[in-house]
Amino acid sequence: MPARTRALSLAFAMLLSCVTAATATGTATGTASAATAPEAVKRTAECSGDWLPATPTSEEIMKGELSFLDLPAVKVGKDVNWRWSPYNNRSWDMVFHSLRWMGRLVADYESNGDAAYLARATEIAKDWVRDNPRGGRTTSPYAWEEHPIALRAPALVCLSMHVKADWLTKSLAEHARMLSNPKLYEKGHNHGIDQDIALLGIGCRYKRAEWSSLAIRRLTETVELDVDSQGALREQAPRYALYVHSRLRVAMDNIKACGRKVPAEIVKRWESLEGFIAHSTQPNGQMVPIGDGGPDVRPEAFDHPKETVKVFRGGYVYGRTAWDKPASAYYSIRFGPGQMYHGHEDHLGVTYYAQGHDVLVDVGFHSYEDTAYRKWTNAPEAHNVPVVVGEAFRPRTATKLVKASTGGDRQSYRLTDRAYGVSRTRSVLVNHGSDVMAVLDSASGGREISNIWHFAHDLTTVSASGGAVVVKDGGGWKATLLQYALPSCKPVSGLKVVRGQTRPYQGWVSPAYLKKRPAPAVLSPASADPLLTIVVPGVDRPEVRCGGGKVSVETTDGTVTFRATAAGGLS
Repeated sequence: MPARTRALSLAFAMLLSCVTAATATGTATGTASAATAPEAVKRTAECSGDWLPATPTSEEIMKGELSFLDLPAVKVGKDVNWRWSPYNNRSWDMVFHSLRWMGRLVADYESNGDAAYLARATEIAKDWVRDNPRGGRTTSPYAWEEHPIALRAPALVCLSMHVKADWLTKSLAEHARMLSNPKLYEKGHNHGIDQDIALLGIGCRYKRAEWSSLAIRRLTETVELDVDSQGALREQAPRYALYVHSRLRVAMDNIKACGRKVPAEIVKRWESLEGFIAHSTQPNGQMVPIGDGGPDVRPEAFDHPKETVKVFRGGYVYGRTAWDKPASAYYSIRFGPGQMYHGHEDHLGVTYYAQGHDVLVDVGFHSYEDTAYRKWTNAPEAHNVPVVVGEAFRPRTATKLVKASTGGDRQSYRLTDRAYGVSRTRSVLVNHGSDVMAVLDSASGGREISNIWHFAHDLTTVSASGGAVVVKDGGGWKATLLQYALPSCKPVSGLKVVRGQTRPYQGWVSPAYLKKRPAPAVLSPASADPLLTIVVPGVDRPEVRCGGGKVSVETTDGTVTFRATAAGGLS
């Protein structure tokens, strides 16, 4: 199994478990014993920052209680069993070996002066070093993976600010050697950023210029690869742009603290990430759940750009009616390089938010565990995409955006790829004000095509007949999906609504880590004709007139008319 596959979840785990530097340094989670008057302890930059976890607290750690990833707490003894995996969860195991929770004790020792915290932190770290020699017969398989090394090193550097011991110095030197190894370096990836932060920290701590210089040089190269000139993250999950933005801020602060100059390109790419994050955020304040990112991620508010529509060459189209209005319509479209890193097989996929409601959604991110459900969430069938019937899917196929019209209150696009060995083409039109999304799918060579549509899990099916599916939420708000074959404009019969199916998986949404909820999924029957799908928020079975390449749809705010032809797409 590749190293990144085994280590891929720790950045996500840190997003769940970390708090800001202000929280970490501004308060202590425990208080000094009344029987021992604490001495003043110097606070250090090495023991503050966003790497410190909110849970477990120091009081919990002192009682031997560890809780990671919102999973129930477990008990660990004074002599820790580092091969223990209570949940058989790789993310949990890697947070365990990151020792950031040990660093929580040291940070709180700096706040409250309780020497017991420092003593226990020292015991934990020394026990880990003793029980996990690199290459040892009983060493945990996660101990020396590239990402745990990178995230553990700053915690050990923090401890070294208060503990002078040969075993600790030698362990940090071993960490630096591993972090310097080009065979282990994850260039152009968030893991590489963490590796460079760790190596820089050890180099600055022990005045090893060769380590610090290597870290800064590699970091510059990694950032230029991972964040393109538009600010789009190449890891194919917008949520990870938040992590990279946060970690680059740490890296830049640490470079300055080390007496070095921050390369201008790092600053430029870091700043450009903010626009990408803003465009990736829906009107409800939550990030659109593309790739390994759930719908429960709410970024801090960045100054948003003026433009309401943005095409990122890295593979994202985002559009909205207006900024700072929760009821604004919003959509996303995926294209670009083939699936990589934290991406899913979601090319040609769309999402749609309108009138304050999630309408069409990506099913989201469940976990990194190697389960049938996880594999399904990555597959095309878990996204709002067209499928070429009877043809094998070709993973990691790139998709081209061949046409884009982004002006005014109406935008239209055309995308194509050969993910099924033949040309698969999708045209998308979004009308704002009078909210409508229209999608036209076709395949070359007379191949039959079908498509899949995932509604939000808080919507239930009202009716499904005559080429129309109506859904509603608990408050009675409704939306309608209609489908027609072109050029005949005949309503497509046989639309199937699936909810909570397990063999195979279909009709699910993951609203948060390790969570899944049944949700309506609409599956169209195979069609040799192009399929026109129209989604109308706020309306139960709107009137539609279709013929002669022209379509008119009645919405809550008036009539929307557009052109729809197999040859010309949507306009």
